[in-house]
Amino acid sequence: MNKISFTAIDFETANENPASVCSLGIIIIEDGKIVDRKYRLIKPPEFRFNYRNILVHGITPEDVVNELEFYRYWNSLKEMFTNTVLVAHNAEFDIGVLKAVLNTYRLSYPNLNYTCSLRIARRTWIGLKSYSLGNIGNYFGYSFSHHHALEDAEMSANLILKACEETKSESIKELNAKLNISCGSLFADKTHIKVKSNPRKKQSL
Repeated sequence: MNKISFTAIDFETANENPASVCSLGIIIIEDGKIVDRKYRLIKPPEFRFNYRNILVHGITPEDVVNELEFYRYWNSLKEMFTNTVLVAHNAEFDIGVLKAVLNTYRLSYPNLNYTCSLRIARRTWIGLKSYSLGNIGNYFGYSFSHHHALEDAEMSANLILKACEETKSESIKELNAKLNISCGSLFADKTHIKVKSNPRKKQSL
């Protein structure tokens, strides 16, 4: 039975401050299939946009001026994030954004586990020139809008599903074990354990 269930996320930010969330994409996977897609434009706590960030994701102040701020969504997001394994590409960036925005609004931390599709891709498909979402998406023939939070989250989810297929894994736990990657964790007391790529296991003769 396929037990591949997880939630892929992607944040985009308005400026160099990691708390400046301006969009969030969420893809929910249950038993190896996408069962829900969620996308939110978010008004950042400090209403300041860096033109470099706008060039990356295309979101402008006018797009979010009438949107809700992150804290208005947190209760529902907290429940969603803690009942699954979170996945993101270069996950420490997204977890860093989450921590920063929680600190800004003085919101309670969740207890959650997460893993990184970037680290998983590097261990699964060795020898690619680049493991950015854009490059690896092109490698597999996916057409998507890079730096759109929902599409990046879906691309990250697709990478995990492909890696599970490649490694014949039927759960995130099994996938991480086969690739010798330790999950990251965030705790209510603000303890943070980062994802770790452990030394490769020696193949038995």
